[in-house]
Amino acid sequence: MLDYVKRTFPKARYVDASDMVDRIKAIKSEEEIALMRQTALMQDGAMQAVFDAIRPGMTDLQAAAVAEHYGHSHGSEQGLFLCASGPMGSAAFFGNRHLQNRVIQKGDSFTLLVENSGAGGYYTELGRTCVLGKASQEMKDEFAFTVEAQKFTLSLLKPGASCKDAFETYNEYMRAHGKPEEKRLHCHGQGYDMVERPLLRADETMPLAKNMVLSAHPSYTLSGTYAWVCDAFLIGDTGFVKKLHRLPRQIFNRG
Repeated sequence: MLDYVKRTFPKARYVDASDMVDRIKAIKSEEEIALMRQTALMQDGAMQAVFDAIRPGMTDLQAAAVAEHYGHSHGSEQGLFLCASGPMGSAAFFGNRHLQNRVIQKGDSFTLLVENSGAGGYYTELGRTCVLGKASQEMKDEFAFTVEAQKFTLSLLKPGASCKDAFETYNEYMRAHGKPEEKRLHCHGQGYDMVERPLLRADETMPLAKNMVLSAHPSYTLSGTYAWVCDAFLIGDTGFVKKLHRLPRQIFNRG
């Protein structure tokens, strides 16, 4: 499209306005924040619906479909529902639909990431784990750490803060606790896009600001468990970050 426009208007002056537009998108209005709160509450309900319905004998896809159906019944139109199950003592790292054919067994763990849009087309995302038996001590310990890692991330989300510095500080925290460094993206903006700026990453130049909504999902894989937690947050005044999801940060037991 851009090539066509340039050929059609060869004498025009073209300016890359990506940074300007990205910043406009990143700072949410009160109306947008209200819509994103509704999306978060819808996802709380979708996750709870899955954990109420999940049973041995279901496939991962059938469990994820409960969340998708709940979303469609509450105004959502599209999104991703990534999940995986596995026996206790294995790392069940979630995947897309073509990887969701495993049959869930008694004693398994099941991880689910709900990333669907809600009212007005705005995205948030929510991730939790449930067990169809008894969680191992390793799983409990590592989950507790990811909650603390998420809280540490939130302490870095202050208006005016550098995303690059926050990312480096987070990895220092992980190294200091003997945990794997973040190699992908554990905290990022959301809105009309599922993943939008600002990104807590080494190459991000946009500073954090009040009324940005970011998802924080620290995670890592060990031989015996996949440890993670995911929620959306609103940056308020200095030192204040509001969690938009209300679902408790815990491993859900469906034994």
